[in-house]
Amino acid sequence: MMEWQDALNGSYELFAGALLWLNVRQAYRDKAVRGVHLVPTAVFTSWGYWNLYYYPHLNQWLSFVGGLVMVTLNTVWLIQLVYYRTTERRRGPVYS
Repeated sequence: MMEWQDALNGSYELFAGALLWLNVRQAYRDKAVRGVHLVPTAVFTSWGYWNLYYYPHLNQWLSFVGGLVMVTLNTVWLIQLVYYRTTERRRGPVYS
């Protein structure tokens, strides 16, 4: 039986994953990422990978699924951040 703590935490993680999708989609549309720093994004992404180990250890499977969504989208966004900044440095700023 699922504990209420897992249900609540997992729901937050799934909702956060939906919000992270907004970052990924916007970066893809803009072909640029501005106003964020690489380090906090990398720290939260690494924390997400830790949670993929930690949640099953606690038998919190909804949190694991939510964490999987979050870490996947954070990883994609982190890759976009590095890619678009590297591309912009080589080519110059992108204006729409």
